Amino acid sequence: MEKSNITFADLGLSEAMLKALEKKGYGYPTTIQMEAIPHFLQWKDVIAKAPTGTGKTFAFGIPMIEHIDPQCGDVQGLILAPTRELAIQIGDELRGLLTYYQGIRVAVLYGGAGIGGQIKALEKKPQIVVATPGRLMDHYNRKTVRLDKIQTVVLDEADRMLDMGFFKDVTRIIDKVKNRKNLGLFSATISQEVMTVSWMYQRDEVEITVEPKQEDRPDIDQYSITVTPLEKAETTLRLIKTQGFERVMIFCNTKHMCQRLCDDFQRAGMDCQCIHGDIRQSQREKTMQRYRDGKLAILIATDVASRGIDVDDVDCVINYDVPEENEYYVHRIGRTGRAKRKGSAYSIIGNFPEKAKLDEIAKFSNYAIRPVRLNEDGALVDEEVNAPAPVKRRFR
Repeated sequence: MEKSNITFADLGLSEAMLKALEKKGYGYPTTIQMEAIPHFLQWKDVIAKAPTGTGKTFAFGIPMIEHIDPQCGDVQGLILAPTRELAIQIGDELRGLLTYYQGIRVAVLYGGAGIGGQIKALEKKPQIVVATPGRLMDHYNRKTVRLDKIQTVVLDEADRMLDMGFFKDVTRIIDKVKNRKNLGLFSATISQEVMTVSWMYQRDEVEITVEPKQEDRPDIDQYSITVTPLEKAETTLRLIKTQGFERVMIFCNTKHMCQRLCDDFQRAGMDCQCIHGDIRQSQREKTMQRYRDGKLAILIATDVASRGIDVDDVDCVINYDVPEENEYYVHRIGRTGRAKRKGSAYSIIGNFPEKAKLDEIAKFSNYAIRPVRLNEDGALVDEEVNAPAPVKRRFR
């Protein structure tokens, strides 16, 4: 049966879940949801490789909610995430699915925030906990959370989490979940560490691989604009103004460039804020909330924050710096073109290495990136781009 013929109702979901999905405008599952949900409902272990933006959160969140006993106040579902931003995003998505349920509560635990409020949330006896590994272990050691009644454990973005050095924390946590019925590993890539966790803890696991298909990919027009290094900021500013973008995300490779560009845009009178590692967590959360609520026009970020941003109507993503990793490009542009809307992504190229890197990304991701230039009147026209001249080095 083709994906287009299967609805969420065909997956045997409850009336409350179907009403929540209908309210959110979802009638048909994506490939990862269609393949993973039935196995999760049958308590099977799942290891899934799927690109960003294909609906992984619903793939494990829907069956986890369906298994919750609302009459029981124990933690029954645990989702581990690599960053606080992603943990917050997952918590928000789960609460959206709980609109028509009674008595199911979600708590989100992450570092960089006061522990007192999280302890109060745990005292309300949530059945689902979303957490970063370090903060969950902190709560466990304080005896503010119990893990012995958990039935389902999910590692979201498992590759990134284990790559960030959480391997010991993650295995320690899984070891403490004595009554686990199933384990889900969701990842954009299946690294050696992910395979090791699967080998250690999964039994008769179902392997799911979702290739980047056209129907699963966000609908994003991708462009490159080649300028001199000194013209990058001005060109980016003109692009936003002339194209009439109302909600924009700009990515830089370093904290320094992120802050510098934000300062330049604010001096130019733009409604702009930035998030990066040197900004206090409380300020980052305030900025993110303003952006989610549509009260902030331009958000500038480093890759640290890119995976935790869940906004359905970003008009445009701009790579002020071409990302250093191919996967980062996919994650960045995946912030636009969501919820069946058309999006656009622009990469501002200032030198030969950036041009070469973008060519490599296009080949790796099988993307078509159109070279264009911004006319004096603000119109975008196609341009045959010659590679920028290599930077001459002086030797003394």
